[in-house]
Amino acid sequence: MDGFSFTAYLRTRGGRHISIVLFFIMVGSIVYGLVFATRKVDYVWRWYRIPQYFFYREQVEVRADIEGEVASLTSKGDGVDVTVRGSRGEEIYRVPADALRVQRGDTVYPGDLLAAQRRWKVGILLEGLWTTVEVSVIAVLLGILVGLFTGLARISSTPALKWSAITYIELIRGSPLLVQIFIWYFVLGTMVNTLLTKSGFQQIPALWFGVAALAVFAGAYVAEIVRAGIQSIHRGQMEAARSLGMTYAQAMQHIILPQAFRRILPPLAGQFISLIKDSSLLGIIAIRELTKATREVVTTSLQPFELWFMCALLYLVLTFSLSMFVQYLERRAAVSG
Repeated sequence: MDGFSFTAYLRTRGGRHISIVLFFIMVGSIVYGLVFATRKVDYVWRWYRIPQYFFYREQVEVRADIEGEVASLTSKGDGVDVTVRGSRGEEIYRVPADALRVQRGDTVYPGDLLAAQRRWKVGILLEGLWTTVEVSVIAVLLGILVGLFTGLARISSTPALKWSAITYIELIRGSPLLVQIFIWYFVLGTMVNTLLTKSGFQQIPALWFGVAALAVFAGAYVAEIVRAGIQSIHRGQMEAARSLGMTYAQAMQHIILPQAFRRILPPLAGQFISLIKDSSLLGIIAIRELTKATREVVTTSLQPFELWFMCALLYLVLTFSLSMFVQYLERRAAVSG
């Protein structure tokens, strides 16, 4: 059976069934190989410990700082003010009413428990995931703005705009993102925060230098995508729009960019998916995004297999969601077009 006839056979109903069976056999083989390998290295899977890194119940305790007697218990809203009066003065502790562990007249010593309550708290993996989403969304929006204006400047007939855009694009695309993050944080960040400190202002957090690095990096690639999309539209459409009395800006806004937008959506999606994954590099400047959070948990829990698989799955959820959103935009653009 030659290749063509085999391909045609796979398109038949029986061929599709065989393809499905082969797919599940392949997936099952990979899973079995992974399980077999972990047994050979005596690794114990502990998936039951993973949920605590998303949500967990923390024991919140309030303890006395001085020796004395519980002089009064005053209810205020949902809490209680516990007044401890001793030879060195008195102190007041605000505690939840349902967490109270002492009564009026009790004698307490430094370190004694006054109240205890278990509260749900967000785990480190969920915090890292949120930071990744926050950084990625802001960087994507800024990258779109930078890329759009740079792409328009790239095709401009004004030498200053065109040469500036070309210089920016070549400099950013010609150096690694990791190096750019170092420059933004250790060079530009140090200079800016030093000036702010000497002027009496608050320093800018590392998060924003990381966002700036990602946005500027993405903007250079978005600019080339925008340029290619605009230039793919036939010149006759611009000439026709100008002949109808439209200005260059109006023709771009109403005629050229809507058509170019439909063509550049797929490459834009690929660029922004890469941006989400590139955000993992921000851990080197002490930003606790998803990868850094996972690395910290692995260090303390000694569960590298489960945690790195979970980290990869969370990135997959983010990138797949973005891919589905872009496909939705493509369908909307096709219907409106």
